[in-house]
Amino acid sequence: MPFLDITVMPVPTASKAAYLEHSRQSTPLFKEQGAISVTEAWGDDVPDGEVTDFKRAVNLKAGETVAVGWITWPDRATRDKAWEALMQDGRMMAMEMPFDGKRMIFAGFELVQES
Repeated sequence: MPFLDITVMPVPTASKAAYLEHSRQSTPLFKEQGAISVTEAWGDDVPDGEVTDFKRAVNLKAGETVAVGWITWPDRATRDKAWEALMQDGRMMAMEMPFDGKRMIFAGFELVQES
């Protein structure tokens, strides 16, 4: 069953190119470990909610944009093994995140339906 790692993060709007470059550099590492695909999305229509929303979830500040990304894995076992290896990979550890990782939210999801 496919498994997704989903992230939501605040990215300085002026750092969009650096964010995409970070993805271009990290994507091959994920794929080496078995990822099927890596997707990045830039917030273009992120409304304010009445109770909660993407902006509040990441404590968005002026001059930042909400970005969402997901990595599709063939299954959770592959994903778990991959992250264990990636956390030991010097190439991954040397990368600087062009966003505030402390305000990033992330989780793993079992894909239960796709149309």
